[in-house]
Parts: sequence; C-alpha cells; structure tokens
Amino acid sequence: MKDTIRDLLKKRNAILLAHNYEPPEIQELADMCGDSLELSIRAADTDAAVIVFCGVHFMAETAAILSPDKTVLIPRLDAGCPMADMITPEALKARLDVLPPMPVVTYVNSSAAVKALSTICCTSANAAKVVESLSEATLLMTPDRNLARNTAAQTDKTIHLWDGCCPIHDRLTPEDVEAARKAHPAALFLAHPECRPDVVAMADAALSTSGMMRFAAESDATEFIIGTEVGLLYPLQRNLPEKQFFPASEKLFCPDMKKITPQDILSCLETLSGRVTVPEAIRLPALSAVQKMINA
Repeated sequence: MKDTIRDLLKKRNAILLAHNYEPPEIQELADMCGDSLELSIRAADTDAAVIVFCGVHFMAETAAILSPDKTVLIPRLDAGCPMADMITPEALKARLDVLPPMPVVTYVNSSAAVKALSTICCTSANAAKVVESLSEATLLMTPDRNLARNTAAQTDKTIHLWDGCCPIHDRLTPEDVEAARKAHPAALFLAHPECRPDVVAMADAALSTSGMMRFAAESDATEFIIGTEVGLLYPLQRNLPEKQFFPASEKLFCPDMKKITPQDILSCLETLSGRVTVPEAIRLPALSAVQKMINA
C-alpha cells in the first residue's frame, strides 16, 4: 500500500503532510511532518498541485487559506478539533458586541470563519510575541483559555479569555506530573502551552511540538517527560534514539488525531475526495490575520 500511495502522490503531483500527533504509520508515509501552521507554510512554497493534510479539519482549512491555487484534501472529513468547535463566528460576534472595542488574537487552532473575524492569529510558540506586537493594552484571546492565561503571565496587558480549551491537554494535572517525575526523577518536564497554568508552572520549558523537538535535540539532558499528545513521542524517539522520552500521562491521547489510516489516504488520492475549500469572503480576512502574525 505504501508503494501505491507513493505512486499516486507522484501521479497527482501531490504532497502528503502529517502533523506530529498522527500515528507512526502516517508520519512514515508523509513528505513533511511538523506543526500545523509550519506545514501549511512549507506546502505553500512547493510546486505541488495537491496537498493531502493528515491532521484535523482546521489544519486543512489553514492550508487552503495559504494555498488557494492548490487542491487541499483531508483523508477524513470527520477528523475535527474539539477546541476549534468551542468557538463559532456567531458567538465571537456576540462577545465582541458586549466588550469595548479591542483586538482579537485567535489561536491558529480555530476555523477559518473565526480567523476571518480576528485581528491577528497566533501559535502556541509565538502568542506572547504577537500580544506584545499590538499597540492596545487590552485584547480578547480566543479560543484557548489555557494559552491565554499562560500568555497573560508573560505580559502586562489585560487579556480577556474565551472559555475554550484542548480537552486533551486540559486533562493533565499537577498530580500526573508529580507521578511522572517520581517515576523518572532524572527527566526534564516539557509542557505544551495548551496545558493548565499550574501544569505549565511545573515545567522546565513550555513549548510547541516543534519547540519540544528542538529543545530535546539541543539539550544535554537524556531523559524527558513530554506534556503533550502522545503522538509526539514517536518523532522524538525516531530523531533522537540515544535519548529517552516518557509521556506525562497516557491520558494525553487525541482520538481525532488517530482517525486517518493509510487506507484513508489511498482512497483520498484515488478519488480526490475530502476536499477542503474556504470561500474568498472568509479566506481573505483570515489570510490577513495569519499574515499579520507572520509579520509581527
């Protein structure tokens, strides 16, 4: 099946992207692995006519925002993101109606329609930098309350929260971290900024998935407790076989990130099914919010 998929990718002039949380067999098939925005930016710079995004729906939408001239496919249209579903454009408009005028900073883990209503986007890695780039002293940050609180700890600005979260990262507790540290006393603990502030406060570093991979590669430490979705342990161990990586908790498992199978990719390439498009009326303002972040 792997050979058939590679042949079809070549025939379709397609590129296969896989997020760091995807299963090992999907990451092994991919042309590129990484964070969602990083993958969309890199894919936009290729001459591929088709992007097959193995991740969740908002990631494929971001690829479509950045590559309107390419065909963007997701092998499973039902691979969604609970956090992205916690905010809608209608709810955002209603919230803005009751707040004084202020910029909206929206995490890239959101729908294109929500990005389109936002002033600027951010990632888990650059949220503090984006907030500091704004001239206003008060802002609304959506949709992740944990990322907003962790960002607020790094700035003097007033940040209004949206009450959303990644339910996977949100379930990691200080007690889980203490148990992991007891089991692996020599290990450094790396937390994702989507974790609760009390968990992030316990971390040796709070980093995005790509940031964790860079940190582990550059660190003199040889053992790490990884406070993000368990899928990241595979590329960490593959890239750094001389080091050891342990999940902060086995609870850090995202079922949506595990939906796509090689058979789904094969079917997607055979029929060009699972196309993701963004109407221009939404794409252009969403692109503006993403570009402002890149230029911040």
